[in-house]
Amino acid sequence: MAEDTIELNGLQKSAALIITLGTEASSHILKYCSDDEIEQLTLEILRMGTVPAKIKETVVQECYQMSFVSEGVASGGAEYARDMLARTMGNQKAQELLERVKMRSQGVPFDFLNDADPAQLANSIKNEHPQTISLIISHLKASVAAGVIANLDETLQGEVASRIAVMDRVSPGVIKEVEAGMKTKLSSLLTQDYTTSGGVQSLVTILHQVDRSTEKVIMDALDEAQPQVAEEVRQKMFVFENVVTLDDRSIQRILRDVDTKDLILALKGASEEVRSLIFRNMSKRAAQLLKEDLAITGPVRLRNVEEAQQRIVNVIRQLEAAEEIVISRGGDDVVM
Repeated sequence: MAEDTIELNGLQKSAALIITLGTEASSHILKYCSDDEIEQLTLEILRMGTVPAKIKETVVQECYQMSFVSEGVASGGAEYARDMLARTMGNQKAQELLERVKMRSQGVPFDFLNDADPAQLANSIKNEHPQTISLIISHLKASVAAGVIANLDETLQGEVASRIAVMDRVSPGVIKEVEAGMKTKLSSLLTQDYTTSGGVQSLVTILHQVDRSTEKVIMDALDEAQPQVAEEVRQKMFVFENVVTLDDRSIQRILRDVDTKDLILALKGASEEVRSLIFRNMSKRAAQLLKEDLAITGPVRLRNVEEAQQRIVNVIRQLEAAEEIVISRGGDDVVM
């Protein structure tokens, strides 16, 4: 570490001060920090190791209310971090946080695969167990994950998507084992991290990037294997505020099938952008009447607003299924 704090950022200075103060005093300070702040400090302490006397003096001076500590070198590192955290939050939680921070310091799982060609990556992992494929895909950037899943066989697409949707937390040991296999196959390895993998939202993000035909194959497979999960995915695929992504012709078609009472309730909780879009696609007279209805409608429960918005979303989904409107997707979707 440098002999002064000129090149240290605020986090590094804080970590140096925490090391300088010792575990007992530091544990009292950390009680006023959030879990995220504690995790960031712990990560920096692990990286820092030892703090020379010059830096100790400088960071203490910057705190004004503290006096100089004795000369010598204060030590950070894993043992210091473990003792400090144990005094702050207890042994078990401290150990869990320290393990998470250690793994975080080593990188993000499968990040090296984000630079790979999706088609080649799909070909490399297609013979792996579907759960392994799901784990890998759920860690990739959405655009890369979409390319990989689109290049898998249709039967495998559905099974992988289903597993991603129900996947939750994955242990570091499992991730490490999978990464070891990828190292053998792709000559690259990234160390493990405790991370939340997959889940419905992860699948939704991927589906937003694929073309319509790939999405249909996946959703059909989900309908057959896990209908409840399929419905949850659909609920998240298009939310009411997404109407701003639709063209004027689609909005006009939707308004023909929407109940006026639902529209009033839905707009009570809508953004100005959504309201303007709706008003713009109505006649001047109809828009004026709707504005007046909104003005005289008193407070409404959020639940009622959300239910009305969902009924309108259901109308939109039905019109899309009937191919009367088009919701833009990623991939090869082209609107002529």
